[in-house]
Amino acid sequence: MTLHEPKLGDTVEDTVTRKIGEVMGFEGPYVQLRPLGGGREWDAKQESLRPVSAVEALSARVAVANARSRGECP
Repeated sequence: MTLHEPKLGDTVEDTVTRKIGEVMGFEGPYVQLRPLGGGREWDAKQESLRPVSAVEALSARVAVANARSRGECP
């Protein structure tokens, strides 16, 4: 298995936290991710990241939009 090398703006899954986020930067051995709906960034090790398909990314973004419309997130 090859190591996924994300680029700024990529949408990836952190397999440790099971969260999907957007790549915002790189700091030492960590990749900085931000939740798709915005919010606090978190650090993930590159080896724990997996690229998501366009369908998975769209589904995650729709889930955030739906939660926002229900008032569940700002």
